[in-house]
Amino acid sequence: MLMPLKKLSLNFVKKKMETIPKSITQLLNEPFGLSKDQIEFFKKDGFVKLKNVFTTEVVEYLNKTISSEVKRLNTQHLPIEQRDTYGKAFLQIMNIWTQSESVKEIVFSKRLAQIATDLLEVDGVRLYHDQALYKEPGGGITPWHADQYYWPLTSDKTVTVWIPLQKTPLEMGPLEFSSESYKLPTGRDKEISDESQQLLADALKKEGYKHVIEAFDIGEVSYHLGWLFHRAGANKSDKMRSVMTIIYMDKDMTLKK
Repeated sequence: MLMPLKKLSLNFVKKKMETIPKSITQLLNEPFGLSKDQIEFFKKDGFVKLKNVFTTEVVEYLNKTISSEVKRLNTQHLPIEQRDTYGKAFLQIMNIWTQSESVKEIVFSKRLAQIATDLLEVDGVRLYHDQALYKEPGGGITPWHADQYYWPLTSDKTVTVWIPLQKTPLEMGPLEFSSESYKLPTGRDKEISDESQQLLADALKKEGYKHVIEAFDIGEVSYHLGWLFHRAGANKSDKMRSVMTIIYMDKDMTLKK
């Protein structure tokens, strides 16, 4: 669900950081202990959902801070019915950390980066970029796709953390995963589209990959590999489905030539 990076508009003005409560800063940077089973699950299935990564207090702070920036930076004003499939899927704001010191503090969370490092089993990770993905009430599906289609990187040591900023029941369109589908070569050349939805829905079903659809609790986040195929349903609720994502790559990653 990641478009190529574009030059940031010069009209965007970087906001200064408001004072973050010490309790928030502390949790953003505290280590999170992954179990051996969680790491092994991620290695096998290509994704993992982790409960209690954040407290309710932290999630409420993230929601308030990031949503304020999404509102400030959003340039999508067409009615949903006038947009294409991609536009109906979500409001997408990228690299918010470059526009807000408060969001930078969130995106540079040592807690989140440490989890990514442990799951990828590397010596460290670097930030590729962040992006908010806000699915409006009545917003459409996010078609099947793999994020790494959009990334000009030389290895598969990449991971996305998907952070819901509220409790996310099935009716709001939480992230869905196709377990072990990072092994599937089919569809790696497809951008998010109606075509990717149909082709991959058929291919994943034919190959027998398990389709995992679950709600997300407050403070629960997920991590998935860059080549894992995933999607999200429509937002059938009357509330915004607010989500922040951060993409990490192996610290030794290089660009394709």
